[in-house]
Formats: sequence, C-alpha cells, structure tokens
Amino acid sequence: MKTTEQPTTGGILSPTYLATTVAAFSLIAIVAFESLAVTTVMPDVAQQLGGVGLYALAFAAPLASGVVGMVIAGMWSDRSGPTVPLLTALTALSFGLVACGLAPTMEVLVAGRILQGLGGGAATVVLYVVVGLVYPRRLQPSILASFAAAWVLPSLFGPYLAALIADAFGWRWVFLGVVALIGLALVTLTPTLRTVPSGVEEADPPQLARLGWAVVAGAAVLGVKLLDSSLWLAGGCLVLVLFSLSRLMPPGTVRLRRGLPSVIATRGLLSAGFFCAEAYIVFVLQERWGIAAATAGLALTGVGVVWALASQAQARLPKISHTRALVTGTSVVLLGITLLTVVVWLEAPAPLAMAAYVLAGAGMGFGFPRLGVAMLEHSSDRDRGANSSALAAADSLSAALALAITGVVFARTEAAGWDAFVAVYLVAILCSAGAVAAASRTASHEPVRR
Repeated sequence: MKTTEQPTTGGILSPTYLATTVAAFSLIAIVAFESLAVTTVMPDVAQQLGGVGLYALAFAAPLASGVVGMVIAGMWSDRSGPTVPLLTALTALSFGLVACGLAPTMEVLVAGRILQGLGGGAATVVLYVVVGLVYPRRLQPSILASFAAAWVLPSLFGPYLAALIADAFGWRWVFLGVVALIGLALVTLTPTLRTVPSGVEEADPPQLARLGWAVVAGAAVLGVKLLDSSLWLAGGCLVLVLFSLSRLMPPGTVRLRRGLPSVIATRGLLSAGFFCAEAYIVFVLQERWGIAAATAGLALTGVGVVWALASQAQARLPKISHTRALVTGTSVVLLGITLLTVVVWLEAPAPLAMAAYVLAGAGMGFGFPRLGVAMLEHSSDRDRGANSSALAAADSLSAALALAITGVVFARTEAAGWDAFVAVYLVAILCSAGAVAAASRTASHEPVRR
C-alpha cells in the first residue's frame, strides 16, 4: 500500500495532520467511554438479567469475536486501503450496541457483544493502519500517546455518567447512547478518510487461513466458559485456542522469539493480566466492600488519568529504548496487580485496592503505546496491516481467553467456598509475569526491509 507524502516538520496538531488527529482521537474517546461505561454497569446488568454466570463471558465475547474482525480488517486494509473497512467496522459496532441495549436476556446481550466486538476489533486495526500511512515515524509515538489521552475525559466522567444514566433512564441507554456518538464520529471522519491512500502497491496476498484460525480461536475461547461443566471439554477448547494462536501470530510468538514475536506476545500477556483486573474491579468493590457503582467507578477514572499521563511521559522520553520502556511498564503492572490481590485477600481498606489498581494503570500507560510503535518499526508497507491485526488479535484473544478462564475459576472456587476474587487475580498475576518476560525479548537487530 502506498503511503502518503509526509512532511518533516510540524506536529500531530499541525494543519497537515489536524483533521486526522481529531478524527482518530474522537473515535478512541467514544470506544473508551463505551468500555468504561459497560464495566461500570455490568454487575447490575448481570443481576437484572439473571445472568451472573455469564458475567465473564460478557467481557470475553467481544474480545474473542474482535479477533475475527481484526484479521479481516488487516487483510482488507492491505488490499484496498482503510476507508471502507473502517466504515464497515463502525456499522457493525453500532448494530452490536443496539442489540445489547434491547437485549431481553443475558444470552442475547452476549450475542450483541459478539457483534460489537467484531466491529470494534476491526476498527482498532484500521486505526493502526491509518497511523502508519499518514504519520511519519517521528510522530507515531505522539499520536499513539494521544490515543491514551483520549481516555482522559471518558475516564473522568464516563463511569459516573454511566451510573447516572443507568439510575435515571436504565442501563440500556448506556449502550444505545453510544450509537449516536458513533454517528457523530462518522461525520468527523469523512473528510479525513478522503485523504487516506486507497491504492494497492505490492500488498501480500490475503491469507484466508488466518481468517479460518481466527474463527476457530474465537469459538474455542467462548467454549472454554460455555463448556466449563466438563473440565475435559473446556481443556480441549483451551488447547485449541493456543494452537490457533500459533497460527495467527508471527512465527515464534509462543516461544517468545526476539523481535516482533515478543512484541506481539507482550501485548497479549499484558492485556490478559490487566483487563482481568479491570473486569472484576467494580465487581469486587461492590461485593467485598459494598461500594456503590458510581463510587467504584472512581477506580476506572483514576486509571484513565494515570494511563494518559504515563503515556505522555514515555512519549517525551524518546531516548529510552522500546525494550526498557516495556520492561518498566509491565513490571509496574505486575506490582500493581500483586498489591491488589494482597489487599483483596486481607480485606484491607477499599482505597488501597483502588490505589493498587491505579498503579497498574500507570504501568499500562507507560508500556502500552510503545508496543504499537515497536510493531510498526518491525513492519513494512507489505505487511503493516497484517502485523497490526496480529498485535490487536493478540491483545483481544489473550484477554478473552484469560477472562473465560477466570470465569471458570471464579465459579469453581466460589462453589468450593474459597475466595473467588483472589483466585481471579492470581490468574492476572501469572499473565502479568509472563508479560515481563516477553518484554525483555522485544529488541531485535534484524533490519526491516522496505
């Protein structure tokens, strides 16, 4: 795919890039609000729809289906440019939100979340492609850091606003209201997409086998939770997910081979650890300490703020290597989740649990943006879309698998009379420790062919 001519001066808010920056920022902000809002209200949604047993699946489902959208978007963008894939992705996302908002049962809501994830996953990949096409390398850390900054306002007001909307109008409008925001984003994106290249130049042929493995992986992830009544069947699904991952990721990802494979592995393990903690933070604050949803949502607010601040900090430290930044970020995430687990286990004051979770968010902010930049440095015009989809697929599929596993762990440990929340956070610790190991192997001395 042919890239645009990129001037050597000006920042992401210069006239050359302003429209693209604003459009991308707006879309990320909308996605951020939806994610934080759903996390805030989901405990109440599960209670009202009588589907507490599907609580973890409601988070895992869009992540699993998102992998399929990511693979499709990566291949599609490499062949025809990002414009049509992005418009299609936002349409699917909107239909999924409508299905969730009108869902009469938890099963229907999970189905809507699957469609929502399909569109959201595709949109994520296309945005990475747009960054690679439009922005020069010197500005890529800044624009990816701005994606993190796009979480600031939603994190400040999103959880409280979601709780307020749920109390005043019902939780359904937390989903339905986002559809209108996506419509506004489409209006903002239209002039931007007209300037994005759509020609094809030496793109790699589509790898339809990757799409097949993405479908298998997504279905197997859901099977881990849906078939948890039989540990043999759930275990078989787990093996199938891991095998599919080896087919979807660059060779050597599972073995943590140096360079791009370890970049992809770091993204997957980091997301698995942190987003397990996020999915259960409001739940544990409500169940363990009796905190209202609006107050518990302050933890999400704190994470959004420190994530953005840490992202800006790493963007202003260009002399720090990607590997050093990633090891630092993943280590802080591991420390934060470990402290959170101890607080939950000892039933220490709730503010300590919130502070530990916020600390983990700071680690995410410092390391997460570097993963996108490192991936782009290992990519060329021929495989930028494929590598972007692999990065995003590792993110979603690993997090979805971890959430499905924690759903099984939560149910089994609770039935056995053990502390289910501690068990869930132990899974998150293991994933985060793996992320630290993978981050240490992200450096590569192999040049990327252009």
